[in-house]
Amino acid sequence: MWIYRGFVAGAPLKPMLATNGERLPAGSGWTYEFKWDGVRAIVEIAQGAARMWARSGAEITLAYPELARLGATLDDAVLDGEVVLLDAAGRPSFTMLAERMHVREKARAARLAASIPVTYMIFDLLWLRGADLTGWPYHQRRAALESLALAGPRWAVPPSFPDGPATYAAAQENQLEGLVAKRVDSIYRPGVRTGDWVKVKAEFTAEFVIGGWRPGARKVGGLLVGVPEPGGRLAFRGRVGGGIGAAAERALLKELEPRRDAPSPFVEIPSEDARGAIWVRPEIVVEVKYGQRTPDGRLRFPRFLRLRPDMRPEDVDDAT
Repeated sequence: MWIYRGFVAGAPLKPMLATNGERLPAGSGWTYEFKWDGVRAIVEIAQGAARMWARSGAEITLAYPELARLGATLDDAVLDGEVVLLDAAGRPSFTMLAERMHVREKARAARLAASIPVTYMIFDLLWLRGADLTGWPYHQRRAALESLALAGPRWAVPPSFPDGPATYAAAQENQLEGLVAKRVDSIYRPGVRTGDWVKVKAEFTAEFVIGGWRPGARKVGGLLVGVPEPGGRLAFRGRVGGGIGAAAERALLKELEPRRDAPSPFVEIPSEDARGAIWVRPEIVVEVKYGQRTPDGRLRFPRFLRLRPDMRPEDVDDAT
């Protein structure tokens, strides 16, 4: 058990962590929540003020002044949640959040809070009015959290759901990072990575056109892929290095080698991606699995799945 210490040096506790899972846990003993792509934060509220700590134990209160008013909503409480930055479509953008994460200068933090404000997604209640709730089962902590009706301009308690497959499908439809399954009877174990919480990432597949490749430890270290633009050139969508085994490499080289020594087919490509590239005529389509997209359309965590000889470049649809 941990001891609540009030506003003294150091975080009140380390957050409980989830294990990675490829399949959704199933059964009546589980509940499901969206996984928010942001920064984990413990918030301690006392004497009308709120202080925040990152997972590392570093205090991050100064970085997010728009969350200061959360301190006026409760007295003597500790919350667990995720700091996220929502884009124009209402989806979390880790790329945009990166501009906020390490700010420790008060005036700059205030300017950023006005232009690109964050939201604190609260998903657990660990301490309330002198009571340590970490030994309570999750469903009781969740009920206590929801009873507080914490809804504000920059914080919210996102819903939990009893139907895992439907929650996963909703995460995919809304292009969220995935979901977290939690045992309803699990206690909160600070600093422990436990199978009582399981995170499952949502994944997507789409087709892209190869514009070149970069050698690495193998002949094909990474594919440079894009989507057709008017005029026949490609808009860059990223570098795909995962999923290319020996057989896939042979099949790729069979198609790519005869098409090499062309000029770059990309409208624009970052210099760090173009370095050492072998360009090819943009004629080969591949299917790629990925996690999400950055605001500029680049794929996150892409993996090669297969060649698509049945598709032409003009068949590629870049709808997200």
